Amino acid sequence: MKLGEFADILPLEGTAGQDLRIAGLSSDSRRVAAGDVFFALAGSRADGAAFAADAVRRGAVAVVAAPRAVADDLGVPVIEVADPRRALALAAARLHAGQPATMVAVTGTSGKTSVAAFTRQIWARTGLAAASIGTTGVVAPGREEYGELTTPDPVSLHRLLKELAESGVTHAAMEASSHGLDQRRLDGVRLSAGGFTNLGRDHMDYHPTVEHYHRTKMRLFDTLLPRGAPAVVFADDAWSDATAKAVRAAGLELLTVGRKGTFLALKRVEHERHRQRAEIAHGGTIHEIVLPLAGDFQVANALVAAGLAIASGIAPQAALSALEHLQGASGRLELVGVAGNGAQCYVDYAHKPEALENVLQAVRPFTTGRVIVVFGCGGDRDRLKRPIMGEIAGRLADVVIVTDDNPRSEDPAAIRAAIMEAVPSATEIGDRRAAIRAAVAMLETGDTLVVAGKGHEIGQEIAGRKHHFSDHEEVRQALGEKGA
Repeated sequence: MKLGEFADILPLEGTAGQDLRIAGLSSDSRRVAAGDVFFALAGSRADGAAFAADAVRRGAVAVVAAPRAVADDLGVPVIEVADPRRALALAAARLHAGQPATMVAVTGTSGKTSVAAFTRQIWARTGLAAASIGTTGVVAPGREEYGELTTPDPVSLHRLLKELAESGVTHAAMEASSHGLDQRRLDGVRLSAGGFTNLGRDHMDYHPTVEHYHRTKMRLFDTLLPRGAPAVVFADDAWSDATAKAVRAAGLELLTVGRKGTFLALKRVEHERHRQRAEIAHGGTIHEIVLPLAGDFQVANALVAAGLAIASGIAPQAALSALEHLQGASGRLELVGVAGNGAQCYVDYAHKPEALENVLQAVRPFTTGRVIVVFGCGGDRDRLKRPIMGEIAGRLADVVIVTDDNPRSEDPAAIRAAIMEAVPSATEIGDRRAAIRAAVAMLETGDTLVVAGKGHEIGQEIAGRKHHFSDHEEVRQALGEKGA
């Protein structure tokens, strides 16, 4: 592809070298290869403009940057655009052309991973070649790959979408994080529908206020979805009304789900140990289903997923029937083992206040003994949520063990101390492996253990270094030592 073929994305009028052949795109000067176009993006820690000359030395044939961000004497065309991040996303979609015909995205604080996975499962249940993309990685027919980013960078994303389309995938559901939306990573994706789960306290190290956090989420609806497209909104959250208002203002078709929903109305739920019986109204018909997952939050996630599936063309009866066959996403209230006395052990990704509250409330109805929770908070992230999560754990669990999560560059003891201020009765065990073993050792008949914070992750970052660590593995090993 030649540089001139990006003329509708980049202002190339009067730019020399429009016949240059483009090999690739990069926003990381260290990864630039000969023939690449380098996009100089301003980040929170470094400004890509400072690395433009290095990118040229490595073989970049052109540089895209904000106006006056880089010198014009680099020896290659310097193309100035108002929004380099958006330009990169659109250029990546052009260079790696091809994506599944039906793409949907879901945003919100919690539940995105489950909704994307559930939507994929509903599509697959009805015979479609479907994929999901998000925090736990990529799942598609014949493909399951672990990932770390909720929303991949535009170049990686569009390479992936092209691969999926070429492999026969026709439907794909992806997560839309606030970082991904703010940084324009989805701007080249052709979306058919969007979804909203909820909004709570998260990423306050990135967003100055919760209101700013919500406005960023709304880019999915007011910027990325085409006018008239369906937007599935969970109706029972504190931010549901504000989201519905944004959806209407964007000229989208509002489809609400939940107890207050009008598209899929939840009429009744009966909680059982590992499943829930629900009555869901749609179009004047009551559908009775058995959802094989525990917790009100999973009912909410299932409703958003069903709404997205129906909005993308699946018959309502087929979509709702498929809910009876759902499998939970990895590390989302996942039962990973049972002690010899019957006590159950769950791993959950809850690393923010509302998510921790949801999971602890979810296990209480079927716990006849004690609820035991092991959790910590990540370093280099929102510090104010630490005492909030401590208070939640102290209020909803009977036994609280405060441990390390991903301290990153922070002092782990300082993070634990901030949590312990709100729950002084908790036991503090910094070593996460030892904390899990202590919790498993104390399990009695009727108890439920929740190890929260890392979920599907298989690494722990301490002092800038990542070490292999899996809550799944540690719980199972501890159970083995206990004789389970």
